[in-house]
Amino acid sequence: MTLKKHIKPAVIVFLILLFPLSGRSQSIDHWEALVLAENTWKFRIGNSEPPLNWFQSDFNDALWLSGPGGIGYGDNDDATIIDSTYSIYLRKEFNVIDSSMLSLIYFFADYDDAFVAYLNGVEICRANIGTIGVPPTFDASTYEQREARLYRGMTPESFLIDKSHFRNGSNLLAVQVNNNSSNSSDLSSLMFLFAGVQDGSYNYQALPDWFETPTESSNLPILIVNTNGQEIQDEPKITATLKIIDNGVGNINFLTDSANGYNGEIGIEVRGHSSQQFPKKNYGFETRSEDGSNNNVSLLGLPEENDWVLHGPYSDKSLMRNVLSYHIGRLTGEYAARTRWCELYINGDYRGVYVLTEKIKRDKNRVDISKLDETDTSGVDLTGGYIISIDRDEGPGSGWQSPNYYNPFYQYRYPKNDEITDQQKAYIQNHIGQLEQLIHYSSSSEAYSQFFDIPSFVNYWIATEIFKNLDNYKFSFFMHKTKDDKGGKLHFGPIWDLDLAYGNYDVDGYEPEGWSYIWARRPYLSPWIIDDLSADTLIQNQIHCRWRELRQDVLRTDNLLSFIDNQAILLEEAQARNFNRWPILGTNIWPNAFVGDTYQEEIQYLKTWLSNRLDWMDENMVGKCGVSSIATDDEHSAQLPQNYKLYQNYPNPFNPTTKISYDIPATTNVSLDIYDLKGNKIFNIYNGDQEAGSYSFDLNLNYLTSGMYIYRLTTNEWMDSRKMVYIK
Repeated sequence: MTLKKHIKPAVIVFLILLFPLSGRSQSIDHWEALVLAENTWKFRIGNSEPPLNWFQSDFNDALWLSGPGGIGYGDNDDATIIDSTYSIYLRKEFNVIDSSMLSLIYFFADYDDAFVAYLNGVEICRANIGTIGVPPTFDASTYEQREARLYRGMTPESFLIDKSHFRNGSNLLAVQVNNNSSNSSDLSSLMFLFAGVQDGSYNYQALPDWFETPTESSNLPILIVNTNGQEIQDEPKITATLKIIDNGVGNINFLTDSANGYNGEIGIEVRGHSSQQFPKKNYGFETRSEDGSNNNVSLLGLPEENDWVLHGPYSDKSLMRNVLSYHIGRLTGEYAARTRWCELYINGDYRGVYVLTEKIKRDKNRVDISKLDETDTSGVDLTGGYIISIDRDEGPGSGWQSPNYYNPFYQYRYPKNDEITDQQKAYIQNHIGQLEQLIHYSSSSEAYSQFFDIPSFVNYWIATEIFKNLDNYKFSFFMHKTKDDKGGKLHFGPIWDLDLAYGNYDVDGYEPEGWSYIWARRPYLSPWIIDDLSADTLIQNQIHCRWRELRQDVLRTDNLLSFIDNQAILLEEAQARNFNRWPILGTNIWPNAFVGDTYQEEIQYLKTWLSNRLDWMDENMVGKCGVSSIATDDEHSAQLPQNYKLYQNYPNPFNPTTKISYDIPATTNVSLDIYDLKGNKIFNIYNGDQEAGSYSFDLNLNYLTSGMYIYRLTTNEWMDSRKMVYIK
């Protein structure tokens, strides 16, 4: 890899540390062609089965025809024209001087409609036909029709080949090309074999003009998927193999390195909705054992699991809106998917920068709720845990349509729609329906807090308002419910799918000003639970206090802008390769509101938008926090609490810090104390007179032992207490 001459000072030390490691790799001096399509090939028309050993080196092809490639008909890309046929069989002998000097080998195939390639009698790749290891018949059907690419000005498909298949001296490349049918109007077979040569010798052939030097290495982990010729579909998952090269943070990863992050089977499919229109796809995959069962493993240092997502940013030309959003989500104290940058190859074809992402799933390291089995159909076992989302209706059985105002559609996420029992469906539907009715017809914050985890709503609301995502609250709006013996409340989150955030959409509302929950309050777009919870005065006050707390610490503007800068430095070289593969900089990709000519302009737009958004939220934040004096004018008097109120501490459970807040409507003597479960007072937080107002205490309770405690607020007229849990 050639390093740029102008390197940012911040990364000089980082790069110096990397260079000594490059000696581990077999570096490439230049590229040459071992085989070209225009070379002379031996070939056989496929109107019957050839001998079984036709692709072996010792097969005698003296009676076969010969001619320059491509060999086919119909697209004006052939040097040797043949009559219509089911298939064609090709053989090309070539010489290798010293196989140890070949570092990377790529096979390029321009074909219509399918092929299988063999090197020295071993199958090396195939596409659009049959099962790996099983030679197709001469008249085998292809999965679909495929058009050749070169005659249309496109680059042929490429496949990374294991160089262990090569030997010094004579080698044989054999290829079977099958047509979609014998009546097809075209058949193409242009095959190439290119090698990265380590030394300065030139023993082979010149490269065609269309060839671009492949990436040799990356500072990001490299993921290599081999589908064995199968097309990756939008369901069902196909079986493929995954090889991960991950030499650790600060080390360079080379395509020639052995797999050290994972090397095994996966099931993989295309995922997403509107993103499926883009040529750069998103993928979901599960790691599998050889017998096809789930294989829980750690990938790139993430906690063990078997379900993963490969997010391929396309319309988001910063590449990092999801990564930034999940980072912000975790900074609020809630679970959000962990991510790792990587570069992806599929069948040797470089696909660009991707984000390995944890899929939202019930797991102790993801959404930590109780497991629900099919036998959990009654009593407390039936009450949790569940994961649902407000989302699209994906067909019968995928969820249910709420009969209430705005009629949101709820998807079953856990248990999955093909695993959830009828009793579990009935329970969660009835529970959500009751909550919708409660929140719409009740104005009691006390009632809300009994059934909703308000702190999770506060954190979700703050994060979502920062993003101002186009799909806020209408798609990928996740919620989860705990079992009744573990609180039984409905929690909000995790956040998910934020490509269309931070002003990356060209409709009304992309500006950094304005509240997202109000903007999304159009019929069919937002469930009423968001409207009503967001409008509640006491919840707004909690939002205001939590916002002020976060802005003084983890959500400071400089912290978030530094995170963006650090990601941009990490992606400095990989983003260039990504946009060479997908040349969309300077192009409007739906639904871009801003189009930068360079990656740096895209990053600057993201930073400027985020800075302006945070400033606007500071100036316009809902609610009030810490009103503690009696006002003399009507406006301020209206802000004073009307009732006594002791709030649930936040966070809860906690370690070791938490906040306790309360309201008092009149001047009185106040005592705030902590008790153990035996009723023994172990700590006095405050004792004295206070004026009417809202009060909060930030506490560090690291002297406590793990367990449950009671805190009690006592005044001259009123007393209330709540439980809290400390976990060391």
